[in-house]
Amino acid sequence: MGRVSGVVIGAALGAAAGASLGLLLGALFGGNFATGFESGGLRGYEATGRLGLLAGAALGSVLGAVLARARRRDG
Repeated sequence: MGRVSGVVIGAALGAAAGASLGLLLGALFGGNFATGFESGGLRGYEATGRLGLLAGAALGSVLGAVLARARRRDG
């Protein structure tokens, strides 16, 4: 597997894991603590869940790419 493809796969797996975790944590936070939060026509757990999904996917993809690159470098 090439260097670039390993990083791309790592980023994709990280994004999938991060999005799932972000959605769950965002919805839990919004349902319990941010019931009045509104974003994009959604309110409470739906709005914070969507934001958590986006943030988790972004952070997960970066983390997955960094870990894949470090693993590739270490052997």
